[in-house]
Amino acid sequence: IFVFLFLGLKSVRIIQRAPDRFSKLVATGVFSWIIFQTFTNIAAILGLIPLTGIPLPFISYGGTSVIFLMVAVGILFNISKYGENNNKK
Repeated sequence: IFVFLFLGLKSVRIIQRAPDRFSKLVATGVFSWIIFQTFTNIAAILGLIPLTGIPLPFISYGGTSVIFLMVAVGILFNISKYGENNNKK
């Protein structure tokens, strides 16, 4: 749970430092996707909602889900590379 919390906080920082509006929207979408899946799985395990079949990010066995999450996090890291505090000219 702490790893997902750390990833969420890091994503919020990337969103705040994104260089343009499109980057902010893409980073927000990736952040929302990962956090939604994480909270849905945690709520299902705690018995707050019924099990839905949504994979836990980076943990579940499904190959396609893991591949697309890796691509999404790669895009998120690429956005952070060109963030406001990293523009060294």
